[in-house]
Amino acid sequence: MIRSMTAFANTRTELELGAIQMEIRSVNNRYLDLHLRLPEELRFSEASIREILGQSLQRGKVELRVNFQRAFNAEKNQLHPALLEQLASQLQAARAVIADIPAPRLSEVIALNNQEQGLDHDTWLPAIQQNLRAALADLDEAKQREGQRLAHVMLEVADQMTDLVNEVEAHLPALLIEHQQKITHRLTEALTNVSPDGFAQISGEELSARIAQESSLFALRIDVAEEITRLRSHINELSHILNTGNTANQKSRTRQGSIGKRLDFLFQEMNREANTLGSKAGSIEVTRAAIDLKLMIEQLREQAQNIE
Repeated sequence: MIRSMTAFANTRTELELGAIQMEIRSVNNRYLDLHLRLPEELRFSEASIREILGQSLQRGKVELRVNFQRAFNAEKNQLHPALLEQLASQLQAARAVIADIPAPRLSEVIALNNQEQGLDHDTWLPAIQQNLRAALADLDEAKQREGQRLAHVMLEVADQMTDLVNEVEAHLPALLIEHQQKITHRLTEALTNVSPDGFAQISGEELSARIAQESSLFALRIDVAEEITRLRSHINELSHILNTGNTANQKSRTRQGSIGKRLDFLFQEMNREANTLGSKAGSIEVTRAAIDLKLMIEQLREQAQNIE
């Protein structure tokens, strides 16, 4: 499945224990880079959260924010007299030095009271894991939607590259004929400049052989059949990856590795062939085609940087 690394998910789970809210933001990155923002009360779940994220994600800079709110329980939210006495003593000691220190608000006292009680790890950890998996499911759907858009754009560029390669291949025979005509004209002009009866000094067979020899040398120098074949093969492989990526299961995706990294390697090979095509160019048309191919390959590379 083609997935983009750029996505966002926001989930909230209402439980009897309370509410958990998670936000996951993912952007492109060469490797998997996790950043967790957890309340201190939920630090016990960090190892489990990292394990689940590592199993579900391959690449990208991922930021996870977790907030929670415990359900109100009259019995559990009763203020302990010992805590209130401790706060009053600390407030009195502070006011002895700074007289205008305000008293804490009731909500702050309740929050401190809950913090003192702590959280039941065996109860809250499954809830956190459940909410995280729900957030990852939403994130995966967003990645798939964006990945399909990226694949569509890249396939359009691949079609344009195919058209350009076909134009180059169709142009080569005309280029050889044009070169033969130039050679014939130059030899004729050279013989005429040497002597008005220069053609009497060389037979038609010798002249034809000379033209054929020069044409063969030129044909060898501009021969890009191998480069065209390789470019077509790379374009076909690109289409195969983008089309079959939507049907790849988790097992094959793990075995084959990151699609984004495979595409990056493929674009390196494409760029190599485009450079060779430009170095062998026998006309301005082929030179322009090589430049256009390199621009298209760069466009594909930029798009692939967002693919997981």
